[in-house]
Amino acid sequence: MSTTLPLFWDLSAASKQKRIDASVKLIGALEQFQAQFIPKQSQPTSGSDGEGEDDGPSRSDELNALNATDVSYSIRRLIRGLASPRESSRLGFAVALTELLSRINTITCGQIVILIMDSTRPQGSMTGQEERDVLFARLFGLMSVIQSGLVVRTGSLDTSASSATLISTLSSFEEVIVQLVVVGEKKSWLRESAWFAIGLAIEALHQSEITWKDDAIKHTIELLFKEKDVWTAEKIALIVKLQKFFPELDWRKVLVPPFKNPDVLSTANLQILARILKDSIVDLEEGREQSKISSETWKPQLHFVWDIILDQLLPSQNVSRSTKGSFQEFFRIVVDESLFSATSSPQRKYWGFQVFQKALQRANKDSIPMLFTKNFMRSWINHLSNRDRYLHKIAQQTATEVKIFIQNNPRLGFTLILQLTGVNGNKQFDKLTKTKIVESVLTSSDSEGIKNYINYLLSLVDEPEGTDKSDIQAISSRRLWIIDQLGALIRNSGVPKDDEWVSMILDWLAIHGLFAIKKRSSKSPYTALHSVPNPGFSEVLQESCRTRLLSCLADLTSQTTSLVAGDKTTKIAAVASDGEFWISKVLSTVEQLESDTKHLALIIEVDEGDLVPRSKAREVASRLKDISSEYQDVAKGITLLINAMVLKNYCLMEGDQVDDDSLEAVVDAAERMFPKKKGKTGRKSTTGDDEHEPIDVLVDAIIGVLEKSTAYMRVVSNHVFSLLSSAVRETTVDLITSQLERRDPSELVETDEDADMDGEMEDEDESDEKESSESESDNKDQSADEGDEEENLELRKKIEEALRINGIEPATGDTDESEEELMDDDQMLAIDEQLAEVFRSRTNENKSSKNVDAQREATHFKNRVLDLVDTYLKKQPTNPLVIRIILPVVELIAGSSQDERQLSEKAQGILRSRIGKPKDVPKADSEQVLEILENLHAFARRTHSAELLGIISLSSLYLAKIMVQINGDDSLVNIYKQTLEDFMTRKNSGLNSSFFHDFFRRFATVGWRLRDDLLVLSQKAVNSYRQCQAFYLLEALVSQLPLIGDRSSEIITFMPSLQETILKVLHSACGDESTLSAQQVKDLFKFVLLAVRQTQRALSPTESTNVWNITSWEGLSNALSESSHLKAATSLQKMCSQVIRLLKSSSNQTNTDDRNSKGNKKRKATETEAGDASAEVKKTKRKKVKGVK
Repeated sequence: MSTTLPLFWDLSAASKQKRIDASVKLIGALEQFQAQFIPKQSQPTSGSDGEGEDDGPSRSDELNALNATDVSYSIRRLIRGLASPRESSRLGFAVALTELLSRINTITCGQIVILIMDSTRPQGSMTGQEERDVLFARLFGLMSVIQSGLVVRTGSLDTSASSATLISTLSSFEEVIVQLVVVGEKKSWLRESAWFAIGLAIEALHQSEITWKDDAIKHTIELLFKEKDVWTAEKIALIVKLQKFFPELDWRKVLVPPFKNPDVLSTANLQILARILKDSIVDLEEGREQSKISSETWKPQLHFVWDIILDQLLPSQNVSRSTKGSFQEFFRIVVDESLFSATSSPQRKYWGFQVFQKALQRANKDSIPMLFTKNFMRSWINHLSNRDRYLHKIAQQTATEVKIFIQNNPRLGFTLILQLTGVNGNKQFDKLTKTKIVESVLTSSDSEGIKNYINYLLSLVDEPEGTDKSDIQAISSRRLWIIDQLGALIRNSGVPKDDEWVSMILDWLAIHGLFAIKKRSSKSPYTALHSVPNPGFSEVLQESCRTRLLSCLADLTSQTTSLVAGDKTTKIAAVASDGEFWISKVLSTVEQLESDTKHLALIIEVDEGDLVPRSKAREVASRLKDISSEYQDVAKGITLLINAMVLKNYCLMEGDQVDDDSLEAVVDAAERMFPKKKGKTGRKSTTGDDEHEPIDVLVDAIIGVLEKSTAYMRVVSNHVFSLLSSAVRETTVDLITSQLERRDPSELVETDEDADMDGEMEDEDESDEKESSESESDNKDQSADEGDEEENLELRKKIEEALRINGIEPATGDTDESEEELMDDDQMLAIDEQLAEVFRSRTNENKSSKNVDAQREATHFKNRVLDLVDTYLKKQPTNPLVIRIILPVVELIAGSSQDERQLSEKAQGILRSRIGKPKDVPKADSEQVLEILENLHAFARRTHSAELLGIISLSSLYLAKIMVQINGDDSLVNIYKQTLEDFMTRKNSGLNSSFFHDFFRRFATVGWRLRDDLLVLSQKAVNSYRQCQAFYLLEALVSQLPLIGDRSSEIITFMPSLQETILKVLHSACGDESTLSAQQVKDLFKFVLLAVRQTQRALSPTESTNVWNITSWEGLSNALSESSHLKAATSLQKMCSQVIRLLKSSSNQTNTDDRNSKGNKKRKATETEAGDASAEVKKTKRKKVKGVK
């Protein structure tokens, strides 16, 4: 017992994993005990025929006789623990009991049932909570008996040599069923769980090979369905399960009446099922509901009966359907017309959404249309469309389930879209519900599903044969929706693109936008020509097709396509999978259709004068396709620009005019850049004196397009410029940057007015359009009058006020002429001045309004030009022309007003991303870089914006990197020296220390050359703050000494000067007239400590001692202690002492080295003298030896 008792406590733990681990350990230990146990043979007793379950003591003795002591104790302990209210004990004990009963065969079902009943017998003195705990314990105990398989286990217990006890019997099975029914009747909220356990018992009985199976089924049916008039959802669940397992039984006796058909799920019984499944107790004999479940007892969890029914009506492919019921009729009657009916409560609709989610998980291609019924779709759309709806969250959850379903079954996407946008749904489903369900479904669909969806959309263009076609407005509305859906397919980058269906959409839009179909052509490769629309497309729809065509091409131009060439895969924008531009494909289609006069006719007539430029453009574009030199990208860019302009001239909108001038200019520039030459292709090297560079003309055309703010041409122009970027010259860059210059709004207004006047004069010269022009003018005048009516009333009020000031009442219709008084000259002059002021203010208001509009347009235009700048910096990072862009962009940022904040932020973002941390820099001319750098520094001295100064510093560092690369260090040092001098000596300088600190940190070697200048300027500083900033910058230089190599000689020269200057400043700080604070003095001491350490690191101890004078710092220490305003700052004296100790340590090291050096010399001298003496002795001895001989 000592090994299992601790495990019972963890069975009640809140952690699921902890409970499972405790169960595993407990069951493992009990199996070991049982394996080692030797059962005792009991003596035969009377009535031991296997049916004596009522003999409690005998059963208890048998439990102890056949099981180990730990096992018997654990069984009783686990059963008693089911009634414990502590934490999760009921769950843990039930799991352990179920597992234990499933592993040992030395107990009977009757024994366990008796133990459960005895342990869970209610007492009269129990409280309500205690009674609930007992009922739950009984339910969980009986559930454990069922799930362990003990209730239908075959075999017997060998209790003695002459008798055997069956493990499970018919009586024990019936007892389990009876007790579960009693528990369900005891408390209504336990009925569902109790009957669910009965269903598990029936499943176990069906799967078992027990001998008394038929009798058990018969008795179970009699017990459960003895009341044929009162039906609940639990009864329906079990009758469906029983009919599935035992279809051979006579179910007519059980169900008819009150049901009309013995098959409970047959269509004839669905109306009765709908009433029962609303979770009401229905008296079918009376034909009325006896009692309804109130909202207080309503449960959000769906009843288990729905799983059983849906498994029966929507089985998997490997399971044959065993009922005659129809899922379509079941869902329509039981769910849609019952749970989702107009009079249904929100609680029932909540269940309905859950039923839909369960059915969706089981649905296939055939059953999906059956789910999206009329009432369900109405409720779903209503609750999705408004966040304040009661069921908005469950509606959103349903939408999420739909998305997940399509992700797992992409082939069913088209089928689902048909339901969302079909009869029961709405074509504007996403818009109404404020979701992106249709869009996400399309994203998850495969290419085949997209094609099916497109064919479905195109099939809706015309009404079916035999239907009423008089409702033109409805037909036009549907066609407009189709156009939007086709455009959305291309616009959504998440939809997998395929050339086949993309071309199908573009061709359909081009045909209906540019042509009128005169005759159908069934053999045509174009789907739109297979039928003639009836009624025909209106002008509004045709213009919508043209607009959508251009927007689709703009979307395709900005999207990339992966092209495979051998083993290499590249992503290219604006092209199809064959490498051809989408715009070129559409233009080829239009030109091909234009020649088919039998079936088509152009909507917009083309003048003969417009045909010549188009023909020439077509010729040049065709020739540029053959360019294969280094300028191939340039040729592609020109081709794309020409084709885009030609297509734009085809797709004219109301009020637009053909722009042949720009097209001719681009074609002419293309011919000059790539002239006709035999044998080779290349750019023309020279141009006339009065001619602009071809690339300038092309870029000017791009800028002109950007000024018109057309989305289609704007996207195309940006891509064209990226292809032309390699051919850009200095004049081209100047042309682009000149567009960023700030202009007076009044000039912009005058330019617009001049353009309008020229346009009016041109209109007057066109005599053939005079009448239409006049009528349009009248209409415009009339609309303008209506629009200005409010402004005129305000002006009238001001005039009347001016008259009243001068004592004159304004004239009205009721005024009597005889009452008017004559005014003298003075009054007339006063009135004239008042009226003049009124009209003058009105004129200023109009002019101001025009100025604001013009400035706003100019800001938008500069935004588009910045896109070109960003493209060039991205495509040509190492081109020397890059540096010409920096200064104009900085000036743009500096000149931007508060209303142009977005423009300024965009320009700053471009500079930070493109030149902030460049990997490579161009090799530019040093004089040009120097000039731009000087201008930037001059700008930095004048500015007082920290944000702008940061951008200038960024740009200056970029140019400094170029100067260092081309060995322009001297010029770079001079520029920063002048800027430093301005920062130190001029009080109104807009510079800050970060401007120089970033430079010193990035270019330490070049910055070190400014050390002496910075030291001198520290003495010329305009105030103490600037002086401290000088030492702060010197500290930055000194801290980087280890990074700039060996500078010993320079350090020996510089450090004494630094020491002298700092000592002078610190002695001055000790005086009464000093403006340095204690913190500033402390920062100076930190700098001194750094300088001493860097000196000691770079020089030898002797050299370091010669550089730093200890005596001077000791004198400073005395001055600090005597200073009237610094002596209280003890930290300063400590830091000064730290400097002295650091210097003394170096001096001591020097003395030690000197003593070691002197000792070495003496030692060498002594050794030398000793050596000489020894040599002399040796010589004398040898002489004596020789003399003896």
